[in-house]
Amino acid sequence: LVQLVESGGGSVRAGDSLRLSCVASKITGYSYSTFNMAWFRQAPGKEREGVAAIDSDGTTDYADSVKGRFTVSRDIGKNTLYLLMDSLKPEDTAMYFCAAEPPEIGMDYKFPSLVQDEYNHWGQGTQVTVSA
Repeated sequence: LVQLVESGGGSVRAGDSLRLSCVASKITGYSYSTFNMAWFRQAPGKEREGVAAIDSDGTTDYADSVKGRFTVSRDIGKNTLYLLMDSLKPEDTAMYFCAAEPPEIGMDYKFPSLVQDEYNHWGQGTQVTVSA
């Protein structure tokens, strides 16, 4: 249905910025613009958590821990989802994953969603490490 590949992770210092990208390819059955998209992260020994989400209308939602520091956006023409991360903190260290879910009739109210069970398509992740 869709293949997702993340990039842009790295090792930075607290206060720095990074921009993650997630390119969607091999899309079948839907156009990229209709997908609901999100970023999740998972730190060692912790549960995967939703970070930022954007629905097909461009409505966004953020976890409280990143509000005001992270910005999610998408470029429809490039089939790409972005996560701009400013003022990074050591606690932002994690593997970051891109997730996608195509539209389903009657289910639009669920999105944008930070709940991982709402997404069935995932990338392999990109590591972000923030040192103090």
